[in-house]
Amino acid sequence: MNLRPAGVADAEAFAALYAANRDFLAPFDPIRPDDFYTAEGQRARLARSIGTYAILDDAEIAGTLGISNVVLGAFRSANVGYWVAADRNGRGLATRAVAAAIEIAFGELGLHRLEAATLVENVASQRVLEKNGFERIGLAPRYLLIAGAWRDHILYQRLAD
Repeated sequence: MNLRPAGVADAEAFAALYAANRDFLAPFDPIRPDDFYTAEGQRARLARSIGTYAILDDAEIAGTLGISNVVLGAFRSANVGYWVAADRNGRGLATRAVAAAIEIAFGELGLHRLEAATLVENVASQRVLEKNGFERIGLAPRYLLIAGAWRDHILYQRLAD
């Protein structure tokens, strides 16, 4: 498995990874304050974080995955989001990490549904989801505030059964 829970001890590694990939991630991320890219900023983020995982390439952190917005009860659903460092793209790391997240979501968390959203032009991420059995369920206009603009996203879901 190339996925493990992230913790405060990973703050320096995450800060370095985010800083090195700042330009790469800019078109896909919200605008972030400068302290987000520091070890102190990552320590604060990780201290309050639930469902954040490190994507590993061997033992080195190569990206991150989050299982967020977990709702139990009759809904039993969550969102999944992920990214892998630019210099490690195309090696299957995200595909394997999403597969591991599916196991966590449907096993340990007992969820029924996992949802993901990609920018319309993010074909690589769409392929990661499709390889993991996610189905496209529609277009969400102006879904997330990305790089300072409300951007359309394609929604995907994977059901446990």
